[in-house]
Amino acid sequence: MESQIVIMSVDGTFGARIARPKASPAPAVVVLQELFGVNADIRKTCDELAEQGFLAIAPDLFWRQEPGVDLSVTSEPDWQHGLRLYQAYDRDAGARDVKDTTDAVAKLPECTGKVAVLGYCLGGLMTFLTAVRYGVDAAVAYHGGDTEKYLGEVKRLHAPLLMHLAEEDEFISKSAQAEIKTALANKPNVTVYSYSGQRHAFARHNGMNYNAAAATLANARTSEFLHQQLR
Repeated sequence: MESQIVIMSVDGTFGARIARPKASPAPAVVVLQELFGVNADIRKTCDELAEQGFLAIAPDLFWRQEPGVDLSVTSEPDWQHGLRLYQAYDRDAGARDVKDTTDAVAKLPECTGKVAVLGYCLGGLMTFLTAVRYGVDAAVAYHGGDTEKYLGEVKRLHAPLLMHLAEEDEFISKSAQAEIKTALANKPNVTVYSYSGQRHAFARHNGMNYNAAAATLANARTSEFLHQQLR
């Protein structure tokens, strides 16, 4: 069952897609978008999480700029549109939006009170920022672009974090990946997986770089991690 909910923030209100599992109350996973908005891929991810027994919520991160963005990963004009939104996106305000979303979701009667954040690309970065700045019950970041720029905040990371990196990521250089791994190496609450031969967004449904074997492995690790951390 899928619908919309409204999240309140100090700056206004914004929508979030919600996919409900068969049984409730359930632990929740807040799913954070790429630069394409809450599009078909993100909605499918929410549906898959609901099938696994999670309450899945995808907030509209671009609501300040353009509410309701839903772009295609196969359209060049949509790519350019998304890139413009991405470049103008206020990450500090966005992290507060994610925090407002997790707070609201935790209070839903259909939620157990346990909430994780899971994100892809832009959403992967926002997952990291939310975890270090505000704390969550668990965090999963897929190829979070620009994460290396915020490694000075790692000392504040106390939440369990699972990170997936593609070794041949065209948007996250090998040196950036090395910086991330080094900064997180001594954090017992963090696990970083690298995927040999994979490029950016290898786990995106039907994306250009989609790799079924790598995506299946990463998603299985994510599912196990979420079930373990949100019990």
